[in-house]
Amino acid sequence: MSESETDSEATGEHAAKRTGQMEECQRCGRKQGLVGKYDIFLCRQCFREIARSMGFKKYR
Repeated sequence: MSESETDSEATGEHAAKRTGQMEECQRCGRKQGLVGKYDIFLCRQCFREIARSMGFKKYR
């Protein structure tokens, strides 16, 4: 490994690629506002649109 690769691993850069974590919405590709709980990986806007069809219920 080169010195730059070692430095980037030490600082946590590219951690998402190493751990397999998603970096964008699986439906629209948006990179902000991701809902990662239960391995959903949808942006909050897409999640709101399809949550009921996924079986989630709104209680309030």
